[in-house]
Amino acid sequence: QVQLVESGGGLVQPGGSLRLSCAASGSIYSINHWAWYRQAPGQEREFVAGLIANGSTKYVDSVKGRFTISRGAARNNLYLQMNSLLPEDTAVYYCKAITAWGASWGQGTQVTVSS
Repeated sequence: QVQLVESGGGLVQPGGSLRLSCAASGSIYSINHWAWYRQAPGQEREFVAGLIANGSTKYVDSVKGRFTISRGAARNNLYLQMNSLLPEDTAVYYCKAITAWGASWGQGTQVTVSS
């Protein structure tokens, strides 16, 4: 099993930046796919960015060029660098880790983009 804890959310003005972190514990060696999702009020949870074991990344079109997903050197941390934030980026952001046995989710961290 994998346990995930997100941090780094907060209130930021449009155009600002935030860096989200996801700390993993447990069977981290079994993780072969990491991802960030987000859920805005009244909307379904949506994929934001993904990172697979070979280092390949994927982003939803709305964040391309603004967000960057990465892993820490210790390999038990996942990050999401968010630049040029827009009000429509406001959501709860969730970390997801996928192993051969299933997926684990964090509890989420709130990001609010507002002036």
